[in-house]
Amino acid sequence: MSAQFISGLADNALLLVAIGRLQAEGAPAWLAPGLKLAFTLAYVLLAPFVGPLADRWPKAGVMGAANAVKAGACAAMALGAPVGPSFALAGAGAALYSPAKYGMVTELMPAHRLVAANGWIEVATVLAILLGTVLGGALLAWLAPAWAFAGLLGLYGLAALLNLGIPDSGARYPAAPPLRRQIGDFAAANARLWRDPLGRVSLATTTLFWGVGATLQFLVLRWAEEDLGLTLAQAAWLQGLSATGVVVGALLAGRCVPLERAPQVLWLGVPMGLLLLPMPHVDHWLPALPLLAGAGLVAGLFVVPMNALLQHRGATLLSAGRSIAVQNFNENASVLLMLAGYAALTAHALALETLIRGFGLGVALLMALIALHHHRHKEIA
Repeated sequence: MSAQFISGLADNALLLVAIGRLQAEGAPAWLAPGLKLAFTLAYVLLAPFVGPLADRWPKAGVMGAANAVKAGACAAMALGAPVGPSFALAGAGAALYSPAKYGMVTELMPAHRLVAANGWIEVATVLAILLGTVLGGALLAWLAPAWAFAGLLGLYGLAALLNLGIPDSGARYPAAPPLRRQIGDFAAANARLWRDPLGRVSLATTTLFWGVGATLQFLVLRWAEEDLGLTLAQAAWLQGLSATGVVVGALLAGRCVPLERAPQVLWLGVPMGLLLLPMPHVDHWLPALPLLAGAGLVAGLFVVPMNALLQHRGATLLSAGRSIAVQNFNENASVLLMLAGYAALTAHALALETLIRGFGLGVALLMALIALHHHRHKEIA
């Protein structure tokens, strides 16, 4: 938990420091979101290869190697290397880190503790995002970009030291196929998880959730600026409130939802979408607070049991590392597709109110269809 938190803290601060260096160099504004795009794209493109790598050695060692890649990218930027390729290298390290991190949880924890474990990991992840953003801003305010990169290197070093305390689970897997066959092997693993009834429903929901979450970040920022009259910095605080709701929901899910009852939270995806519908009618930040906190709470209650169910089914059907790589591929492909759709609709000057209502109703409808599909499958079984 500590190693994952420190590594995530450094990753999120690294994005802001990298953007700060681009601004200091007078780079065009479109390069900043391009960094996030390159980071996300690494999860999609490298998915066929990082799963077998994460299963090949003890996962703490793989996490250490992935951290070394990210630290190398950070050091390269500190020494003046181009930001774009260096940040893409950091994305490659993160893509390798993820299947080792989540796969290790599946190996170390019994099935009945997976929801609780995922609750704590979700808390650590959200806190790393929030505090990493604050840390990145503070480093840029106090230090020159080169020294800010050096400070982040210290965090990656601390994460490497914490990795040394992670035990080897003892899990071992068959050797991976030759490199030329790994794309086909990955496609077969992806299809196998989608064909499994529980794998399909959990993968569909987490894939939808992360695409929705990424798009909602931009929607909330625009809504806060246009309808609530807030500055960009104030709008970011509203997002922090939503993230706090996610933390509370994740903790409640960890305490109250056992793995065998995880599918029962599917219907929570419907109010997750419907809670967006009142947003166009809110024109002051005060009533926006409970609305966003409530949406975050429902999201935390919803996604944590689904993540745990997907990890359990994936490890049973495939292997710990391969299943997380499949999950990362689908979820990050969803992020890219939904953000591309949002950008296209925004470019066509679609009204914000129409975007929010269509988005909320679309999410509620899709989640209702997924829940009904699962219910029908249970009745047939």
